[in-house]
Amino acid sequence: MRVYSIPMRTRLRGIARREGVLINGPSGWGEFSPFPDCGPAESARWLAAAREAAYQGWPAPLRDRVPVNAIVPAVGPAEAHEITSTAGCRTAKVKVAEPGQTDDDDLARVEAVRDAIGPGGRIRVDANGAWDVDHAARMIRTLDRFELEFAEQPCASLEELADVRRRVDVPIAADESVRRADDPVKVRALGAADIVVLKAQPLGGVRAGLRIAEQCGLPVVVSSALETSVGLAAGLALAAALPELPYACGLATLSLLDGDVAVDPLLPEDGELPVRRPRPEERSLGGHEVDGREWRRRVAEAQALLDDPPVIGVVR
Repeated sequence: MRVYSIPMRTRLRGIARREGVLINGPSGWGEFSPFPDCGPAESARWLAAAREAAYQGWPAPLRDRVPVNAIVPAVGPAEAHEITSTAGCRTAKVKVAEPGQTDDDDLARVEAVRDAIGPGGRIRVDANGAWDVDHAARMIRTLDRFELEFAEQPCASLEELADVRRRVDVPIAADESVRRADDPVKVRALGAADIVVLKAQPLGGVRAGLRIAEQCGLPVVVSSALETSVGLAAGLALAAALPELPYACGLATLSLLDGDVAVDPLLPEDGELPVRRPRPEERSLGGHEVDGREWRRRVAEAQALLDDPPVIGVVR
């Protein structure tokens, strides 16, 4: 078990460093990197995903390449234009509703992205649940002047998403209200979304993600949880195993980290990621390794909810 800490190039939703644990098993490396606000119960799903990768492996892929979108943090319009222009992707996801910023900031950012990506590119926005229903409906209508592909998690709850969905013509995607829900399938029953965003780690692994996709019966976008190449490989495995993949996936996020644990990192090539599984190398991992006492505690707490005795016997 190896513990890493890598700085972010741009702070994203308050995160300045990405930290986590890499676990090596007979099937390869898995990643356990729940966010700081994840408690033991939620973190247990992240650990289940790491154990699946390390001890079980993943289902066979149905495709060998996965289309991906660029991600544009809540930066100024000039930087947003630069990020979009150099990403090499035909789809961009733009972060909006950043604390301390205004609606005008969001409009300027999305306008810059539309200019950079051109009329044939696709733009989606992600509010991370920050708007109320009235604000969300108003902003989505306004932002749709730039021809939105969809709006991701405009409000926090499924009930709010359903209300917004009835008020706007832009498709609604659910992310946090799926991955943090006790019953992820409720999104369809409540008519809360047109699309579901699935992340392998928070859902418990690739197989869990495939089950949820089947049960929801909605189009899927696979996205990352800001992982290293080890964790991104699990997201790629999920995207590669889905029967249908109608949208570009949010897996081109490694550029947000100032470093990686693999010498052959998962970076997009012509707007796609090849389906492969990089492995950590000492010359890359060693430069980012940190003391692991706090992370060993988090692993132990999550593991206690999964089994007894623990499978991973290196926690101390």
